[in-house]
Amino acid sequence: MQHTRDKEAILHLYNKILPQVAERIFQNLTEVTPLFDDFNLERVVDTWTKDKSGFSEKEISIENGNVQQVGLRLRLNGFQPAGAQTFDMSKELMFKLEYSSYEVGPDKNTKWAEKAYLEPWSKQETEEIANRWTEDLIEEITQKVQNLG
Repeated sequence: MQHTRDKEAILHLYNKILPQVAERIFQNLTEVTPLFDDFNLERVVDTWTKDKSGFSEKEISIENGNVQQVGLRLRLNGFQPAGAQTFDMSKELMFKLEYSSYEVGPDKNTKWAEKAYLEPWSKQETEEIANRWTEDLIEEITQKVQNLG
């Protein structure tokens, strides 16, 4: 039986999958984070976006099983390339929650993977998403440094 988006499915993502991916991203960033004064990697829940198909007046929450997006948000503060201005970076990994599956990508319009709810992630899948995300981040930092120079 295919599982649909509900409290159980969202909690599974939030408590099991996101920390797994975050841990992998954190490991990938060990050479990047020391370049910044401060960094923060946190789980986020979008409680603003309403379900396009739903007419429910229920508050948007994990508890009500009607959240549209969860994800990870990284904030890197105070990177100072030699002789250049300090800058901050922010990057997200979005899990867009559809009715019977979810999409993973760097924003809600880009899909890197699609999975069924409660389907476990293999170590390889976790690494692939984390590596792709980290490569994007490093590319963005590199671009920013080059533009400052």
